[in-house]
Amino acid sequence: MAANKTPAGINKNLLILHFTVFIWGFTGILGALISIAAVQLVWYRVLIAAASLFLYFKVNKTAFKVSKKTFWQLFATGGLVGSHWIFFFASIKLSTVPVSLVCLSSITLFTALLEPLINKKNISKLEIIAGLLIITGITLIFKFETQYTKGIISGLFSAVCASLFSIINSKHVKKNEAPVIAFYELTGAFLLATIFLLYTNGFNKTMLLKPTDIGYLLLLGTICTSLAYVAGVSVMRELSAFRVALITNLEPVYGILMSFLFFGDMQKLSAGFWAGAVLILSTIFLFPVAQSRIRNRKNG
Repeated sequence: MAANKTPAGINKNLLILHFTVFIWGFTGILGALISIAAVQLVWYRVLIAAASLFLYFKVNKTAFKVSKKTFWQLFATGGLVGSHWIFFFASIKLSTVPVSLVCLSSITLFTALLEPLINKKNISKLEIIAGLLIITGITLIFKFETQYTKGIISGLFSAVCASLFSIINSKHVKKNEAPVIAFYELTGAFLLATIFLLYTNGFNKTMLLKPTDIGYLLLLGTICTSLAYVAGVSVMRELSAFRVALITNLEPVYGILMSFLFFGDMQKLSAGFWAGAVLILSTIFLFPVAQSRIRNRKNG
């Protein structure tokens, strides 16, 4: 199942990824609207997502059996996925949607450092520079938004987990279908959340949902998780983990705009926040330009 990296295929996958990132941008809004705590929220989210994929397999009579080795690999990766979401929603609860989304942008630097180490290839100086610029943006936010320290730290842990499972999935997708990968990883995430809740006595009255929570969770679990997760994994057949991480940084743009429409959060943030956000987004848009010029010089 080798990737055929044609220009048409890459452009198609870029469009799919941009659409997926737009959907992910909406998850922060849903996370803020749902009344339950972060771990309980993730538990419901991955339960709905895994169940919807299982139903999809059964209705379409799709085989989803994998080898024992692959099963455990995907299950373990699911633990990273679950950790990513727990830290992400904890960050939202401890700060604001925009702060959480911009902290998630540090995934670019973590991927620039971790992908070469895991895949045993040379580290790209341009990727490191892009990652450092984004970290500078995060530092600006951290300096001026000290009341959100715990939320920022949670957001950064979320980014590390996201970077790791993205790199791992770029390998898995070359051997397995994206829906199968998503099903076992989401099941692994569900098991992690269940163990955590059992250990912390989290299965209590705080699990009770308000009527509005049910609708938001169904939307979060199906469209924003099972569908978007499958799409996000599938594009990795033709796009590198770093390219995916870079475009994923557009999530704050969509999330901040939605946050403004829903909550007016933009009025709560300082000039330092916006300086950091502008630096991050500028890096995202200028990176492909710089990469193209360097490639042309080498070929020239």
